[in-house]
Amino acid sequence: MPSESGEKPLGIKGLLGLGLDGRDGHTRISRGPNFLLYGGSKDTHEKMQETALKFNECVRERGKPLHKINGKELQEIVERVREDVG
Repeated sequence: MPSESGEKPLGIKGLLGLGLDGRDGHTRISRGPNFLLYGGSKDTHEKMQETALKFNECVRERGKPLHKINGKELQEIVERVREDVG
C-alpha cells in the first residue's frame, strides 16, 4: 500500500553492520530493534552502534515501523544520520 507521498514501502527488515577491521581477537556482536552488528575493532563497533541507534531514532520519529518506510523517507533518514554521526 503506497504511503501519503504515493511511494510504496520498501519492506526493510533491518540493518546489518559488518566490521572487518577487528584484529584484537574479540568477537563483538550487538543486536537491537531493527539491527544486527557484527565484528569490527572497538572503535568501529562503537561507530556502528551509534549509527544504528541514530537510524532507529529517525525511524521512530516517522511514527511508523521500519518495514513501512519508503525510498524517499529512507534517503532523508540516511542523510540525517550522516549529518549527525558523520
